[in-house]
Amino acid sequence: MTEQNLPVALITGASRGLGAALALALAPTHHIVAVARTIGALEELDDLIQAAGGSATLAPMDVTQPDAMAQLCRSIWDRWGGIALWAHTAIHAAPLTPADHVDAKDWEKSLATNTTAMGHLVPYVAPLLGRDGLALFFDDPMAPGAKFCASYGATKAAQMAMVRSWAAETVNTGPRVQILEPRPMPTALRARFYPGEDRDALAPCADEAARLLQQIA
Repeated sequence: MTEQNLPVALITGASRGLGAALALALAPTHHIVAVARTIGALEELDDLIQAAGGSATLAPMDVTQPDAMAQLCRSIWDRWGGIALWAHTAIHAAPLTPADHVDAKDWEKSLATNTTAMGHLVPYVAPLLGRDGLALFFDDPMAPGAKFCASYGATKAAQMAMVRSWAAETVNTGPRVQILEPRPMPTALRARFYPGEDRDALAPCADEAARLLQQIA
């Protein structure tokens, strides 16, 4: 099938970890629009997708920038008329620190990426999904309230609160909004929280992407 015949999957946070694994898992059946800040990592992902016979459009952008996201979503609408799926994996993991030692810059970056960005991403992407599209989000229920996770835990909890509201509001109207819970994976985010952990004992990102996609309702 050509790019024009495939449904479009938008992956925000696609350069590495779960986002990249989801892009690769979806590439056989979808044209991938891969969004991330790291150009080199996006190009590596594109090479892997093309080697597997798939196709991708790379969007080296920062999800915290409303104007860039508005331009991207308008371009998607003009080119394809919408998307079938949105998987949001973009996240900022601030360094572990006691709550009374939170660095102001780390707090602002966590808030901007994990929470504030949702205020423009959901309104911009929802029209692309229409009634029949699917939005996927990924919870980390152990983080809120965990020691030394104040910045990440608080902003991730706020993100999930917005997603749960959107999911409740769209039950009868669409798009479908689903929250999935990944198992621990050997990602850069995990390494920041658990340095020295035996990474061989963690679930490979590719395996976890396949497992999560099987849970789509």
